[in-house]
Amino acid sequence: MMLLAQTEDTFFNGRIKVLQHRDGYRFSIDAVLLAAFSAPEAEDRIVDLGAGCGIISLILGRRYPAVSITGIEVQPELAALATQNVEANGLKERINVICTDLRSLSIQAVSGPVDIVISNPPYRKGRSGRINFHPQRAVARHEILATLQDVTGAAARLLGIGGRFAIIYPAERITDLLTNLRSVGIEPKHIQTVHAKGNDPARLVLVSGIKGGHPGTAVHEPLVIYQPNGAYTDRVQAMFDP
Repeated sequence: MMLLAQTEDTFFNGRIKVLQHRDGYRFSIDAVLLAAFSAPEAEDRIVDLGAGCGIISLILGRRYPAVSITGIEVQPELAALATQNVEANGLKERINVICTDLRSLSIQAVSGPVDIVISNPPYRKGRSGRINFHPQRAVARHEILATLQDVTGAAARLLGIGGRFAIIYPAERITDLLTNLRSVGIEPKHIQTVHAKGNDPARLVLVSGIKGGHPGTAVHEPLVIYQPNGAYTDRVQAMFDP
């Protein structure tokens, strides 16, 4: 396995330490927003599809001390990094990282069915726009190894009836997302648009659905990331606090 240069960042007033590849894929605030939106309950069993360096699993594992999490990551270098981060943060008893392709992931592999599946998947279609020259970034941003249909299909396989799926996705692709969810039996139940600043159009959308749920969707107050001066809004800043 290739050894890549790393950096270390800290969150939750130093309670979470995250190693990342200096030149590879690096997580963004999208992961922090999704972790907060997913809001698991005590002792939920969670699967993180496309775990990357493990940031969402780390946040949930630290914030909710009774949950158990399985991170799924197809890229060996990132899976190894996620495992390293789990061990460095003392969470290996509750977070397990599996290096595998979510397209072939079975319910038995995660001792399912599970309560929650979360995903911060590639946002762009495989042949759209310029593909990043770095393979880690390319796979994370474009549907090269997994399409939206692959992600929602995997979520449906892993969830029990009444289980929840939470995802962050580009607002411009919301129709694709909602259509895919219904097609695999996950009924969209909560939608929240995400805006860089108060007057900006929505850039992202947070959506959660219930497997086997009845029709009926709540659209929540928009989430604004930045104040006019460029600082995080109070709602977003709270997501970085212990």
